[in-house]
Parts: sequence; structure tokens; C-alpha cells
Amino acid sequence: MDPEDFATQFDVSRETLTRLLAYQALLGRWQQRINLVGPATLDDFWARHAADSAQLLALAGHRRVWLDLGSGGGFPGLVVAIMLAGSEGHVHLVESDGRKAAFLRTVVREVGAAASVHNQRAEALAEMQAPFLADVQVISARALAPLPELLELIAPFFNSSTIALLHKGAGWQDELTRAEQCWMIDVEAHPSQTHDAARILHLRHLARRGEAL
Repeated sequence: MDPEDFATQFDVSRETLTRLLAYQALLGRWQQRINLVGPATLDDFWARHAADSAQLLALAGHRRVWLDLGSGGGFPGLVVAIMLAGSEGHVHLVESDGRKAAFLRTVVREVGAAASVHNQRAEALAEMQAPFLADVQVISARALAPLPELLELIAPFFNSSTIALLHKGAGWQDELTRAEQCWMIDVEAHPSQTHDAARILHLRHLARRGEAL
């Protein structure tokens, strides 16, 4: 996939594509200093990273305020933030690694993404009970933790008006089976547009077993 293929598939403006190209260039430069993504995936930026992230927007529907946990190199949260720029949307990028958080801030500043960067662990953010958390409508995460552990991280941010869109690889069914031993989940597994064996897990309700769903 090249930039024009991406723009056609996701119907993005020339301005948005320019922002994504600038992001790609920054990723390549910073990757020389810190490990943001698997080195072998840099040449497949548009399919492996950009499209893999952008596919979440259609699943989110009208929801515009995101919380992206373990943002790392910016996938999916920073791609979503770039595509929401100029709208009412906003993405809160949560990253505990200071160097990666610095990278995220640089991209947000230089490309004009609709995002804020929070350099802390998700657990610490949950304890803060920051006012902006009440506005979060979508929780996202990619390659952060196995599903049972990931649900522990997202549960404090989940409420009746929140959904979660979680990237999962070929082992998603096993992860879901293990997670359902402790959690009651209203979940739909959407086929990934970029990986045949992968799924986007779309969670609408989440409750620990023994609690009301």
C-alpha cells in the first residue's frame, strides 16, 4: 500500500495525507534513536501501521473522544488523532516511556494532531480521576498486553457510554476464552482489514464476574 492507496481507501483529504506523511518521516528519524516499531515494519508503514489504525474510525461511529493506552510509536491513537484534526475529536495518548512520550509530543506539535500526551502508566492515570476521563467515548490499545491483563487496565475507564476497540492477533480466541473466565463481556470480533488472522475486538460492556453487567 502506498500513500495514494491509503487516501483512496479511507477517503482522507490532501491535508490529512500531508500530516500522515510528516508523521511517517518523523517516525523514521526517531526510530534511529529509540525503538518505536519493529524495524522491519517501517517500509510497510501505510498498511502495517496507518491502515491498521485508521480502520478503527468506522467502528467508532460518531464517537470523537479517545483514550489510547500504551501509545508507543502512535498506533493506533496518533493516526486517529491526525485523521480527527479539524473536527470536534480529540485523542488522549497514554505512554509511560518518557522517550516515546517525547516523540508523541513532537509529532502532535509538528503535524497539528488533535491529541494530548500523558506520560504515565494507565494505572496512575486511573487513580488521578482526571476530569477529561469523564468525556472518553472510545478506549483503544494495540500490542499492549494479553486480553485478561488489558481488561484490568481499561476497566477503570469503562462506563455505560464507553466502547473499546482493541487490536488482537491470531491468538485472539484463546485470549478471549481466558478473559471470559473473570469478565463478562459484550464483544464483537471484527475481521481486520490488514491481517487475515487478526481481529478488532469491539467491547460494549465490561464487568467483572460477580458484578452487574
